[in-house]
Amino acid sequence: MTATTVALIGANGHGMYHRRQLAELAEQTGAVRLVALADTREVVDPPDGVPVYTDHVALLVEVKPQVVIVCTPPHTHLALTRDALRAGADVLLEKPPVLDRAEHEALVAAEAETGRVVQVGFQALASPALVRLRAAVAGGALGAVRHISVLGCWKRDDAYWARSPWSGRRTVDGRPSLDGALANPFAHAVMQALSVLDAPVERVEVDWLRVRPIEVEDTATLRITLSGGVTVLVAVTLAGEGFVDGDLTVYGERGDAELGFREDLLRLPGEAAATPVAGRRTLLENLLAHRAEGEPLLAPLSRTAPFTTVIEQLRAAPPPYQVAEEALDVADGHRTLRGVNTVLARCAARGALMNELSRPWSATVPDGTANG
Repeated sequence: MTATTVALIGANGHGMYHRRQLAELAEQTGAVRLVALADTREVVDPPDGVPVYTDHVALLVEVKPQVVIVCTPPHTHLALTRDALRAGADVLLEKPPVLDRAEHEALVAAEAETGRVVQVGFQALASPALVRLRAAVAGGALGAVRHISVLGCWKRDDAYWARSPWSGRRTVDGRPSLDGALANPFAHAVMQALSVLDAPVERVEVDWLRVRPIEVEDTATLRITLSGGVTVLVAVTLAGEGFVDGDLTVYGERGDAELGFREDLLRLPGEAAATPVAGRRTLLENLLAHRAEGEPLLAPLSRTAPFTTVIEQLRAAPPPYQVAEEALDVADGHRTLRGVNTVLARCAARGALMNELSRPWSATVPDGTANG
């Protein structure tokens, strides 16, 4: 087997995850070989013998990798990915791919122009449980779908919001960043919910808030109305009281289905409990199989268009409001919003935004200012 040559642009931060994945795949199968790293900052612990660049163009010209992984802030994705495609590489692009439809269409055009492909890093789309759920929905096992919900309650501390110059920012150097709960940590859950039906997005509404002096939301309810009238309600927080991974529920006229993407668990109507669905592959492995055998991509750029539509509309929404300090428990760098898990669970089940239900928090600005 001849190893596919891979370069990583964005070698620090989350880029370390990709470096570990590449090292494991190289050791286990010999399918890949890391041939270059690039970052605008000093690269931490570069592997011996792997050249390091600060200029990605020089990397592309001198190294000519077959695959490029782009793991940089979202506002840089278009230029970096287009350069990689034009240099003859296929690209694994971290989510969110881009932040508006114009940039999305520009990347689609670059794919067509170069004959190369972009796989987007939505790991949730690699879930075999999602494949089975989509088949069940398409086959009528749930009857007509009425509503889809996602509930996720995580905790992120002060260090998370200081991890990089673009953390918690709505814009960076005049460019959109939108590094909030919906576009970054829970982007997988949003994309997975949208992929149940693959229907166009007709309307986006949001009620969101923040428990720190950041520019973006850490807690949100997002309601997406799809063509045909089905609603998707995403209820998430990074200031949770207890952990909920990002559970997906599909409500149908014949019964409900539940999916847990991280462990590929699925319960369909008539089943007493969720069971694991085997067969998960990484998006990188899938991209390599696409190159070698023509295997369909799990997360092609075209499939992520509804997500980009949602992000574009969130950019135009008023900023999230700040919750009053008396609503919080603060300890060990964490800010916990009291009662948030209960409120979000009710929103998810009812398809309601937070400001459409009673809630126990006061805010520094009047309710309603953060509606899209």
